[in-house]
Amino acid sequence: MANKVLLAYVVIDGLFVVMGAIMLGFSVIVRNIMFDTPTQGDQAARNLLYQRFPLTAGIVNAILIFATFVLTIPGIVMPTRTWLKVGAWMTTACALFSMVIGLDLWILTLKTKEDFSALWIAQTAQVMDLMQTQFQCCGYFNSSSPAFVTDATCPSPAAAALMRGCAAPITSFANIFIDNIFTAVFGMVGIDALFILAAACLLKDRKEAERFRHIDEKSGPMGTI
Repeated sequence: MANKVLLAYVVIDGLFVVMGAIMLGFSVIVRNIMFDTPTQGDQAARNLLYQRFPLTAGIVNAILIFATFVLTIPGIVMPTRTWLKVGAWMTTACALFSMVIGLDLWILTLKTKEDFSALWIAQTAQVMDLMQTQFQCCGYFNSSSPAFVTDATCPSPAAAALMRGCAAPITSFANIFIDNIFTAVFGMVGIDALFILAAACLLKDRKEAERFRHIDEKSGPMGTI
């Protein structure tokens, strides 16, 4: 039974460190590409959204996860419970950190329409053109607020006035995109919780094993008769 509990702990520990690697990889890659010149409207919108992501917090959390993983190794190879307790408390800190990041991303979806308007205004005509073409819209709230960029989708004021503003389709795209990201982060919190549960089971198993060992020591040779 003890081997099975330990094996489960090791497997979940592996998932835990993989989770940290995914978070670190995503944060570093996004930091490197979010200012690239876009070639498509959806890429332009994603890059603008990336610039509002808590990427630094993601990197810090990933480092904390790796540090926690290192601290769990002595708990695996040593029969004592101290390192398991330290690992469990560190994992709890990682879970709380991940939850805060997920909540921050979720909050972004509550004010995407208003916040993205400032990002839209700050873009070049080329980037606006890409997004108008991608999302088949003119201007942001409407064709005149702020004013549309003349392109194939919005060739004239009269044609632009018949088109919807970009706020609605971009907000829908952004919310779906961010929903997927923060759902993944909350899934990582679930792995943290599972890891804490595995640590608790292993702690209980080792406590019982230690209790039986003490009983055997007290009983001495007579206990084997």
